[in-house]
Amino acid sequence: MIVLNGVSKSFDRGRTYAVRELSLHVEDGETLVFLGSSGCGKTTTLKMINRLIEPTSGKIEVDGKDVTLQDRVTLRRSIGYVFQGIGLFPHYRVAQNVEIVPKLLNWPAKVRRKRVHEVLDLVGLPFAEYGQRFPDELSGGQQQRIGVARALAADPKYLLMDEPFGALDAISRDSLQQELKSLTKRLGKTIVFVTHDIFEALALADRIAIFHAGRMQQIDTPQNVLSAPATPFVRELFEKPARQLAAYQESR
Repeated sequence: MIVLNGVSKSFDRGRTYAVRELSLHVEDGETLVFLGSSGCGKTTTLKMINRLIEPTSGKIEVDGKDVTLQDRVTLRRSIGYVFQGIGLFPHYRVAQNVEIVPKLLNWPAKVRRKRVHEVLDLVGLPFAEYGQRFPDELSGGQQQRIGVARALAADPKYLLMDEPFGALDAISRDSLQQELKSLTKRLGKTIVFVTHDIFEALALADRIAIFHAGRMQQIDTPQNVLSAPATPFVRELFEKPARQLAAYQESR
């Protein structure tokens, strides 16, 4: 479980706050989506979980351990992270990109090779066809799949995903959303997923945490957010999507 208790973040010594008094928990095996526009605090919160950004105040625990008392490098290597910009090393082949974290963890070469084959199969890009390619030989969607494979390579319990599909076309994004949903059900990973796309949040989330101006407005299941918005901001945010979803369901 991931637990945040009274977490705040200021980048200017308290004059303003990117995140303010945030408390939430992420259940084991849950996909919790952080939803909000740019600058609302969602990515800052994600990065505080693995100490890419240090909290100004409050406490964050992963598996009951205060993250600020753990070695940063060890913590980050224990949590999968999928970047918004994919972040593959262009001079490394696909297999080399995927095995980076197991190699840093000193896994034996034979075990690393086996794991690379496993995770490439999981994301639908088998080693025999893709393992020796370079990133620039892949489509955007394939590169993003490699990013997911790399995050899964060390078999972490937790995955942090920062708008991983935001730069993709609509067809690729929809395909990867469905694949991710299927994958998480099979693997039982705990995921915190950041997006500004309401429909992506509704498609992927077990629960949605809606952010606005550094504060969490509501955290609940997609169904409850749609049927019982907790604040005027949430009501306005979901008003149009709710109508579109209702029209779509009636047309089927």
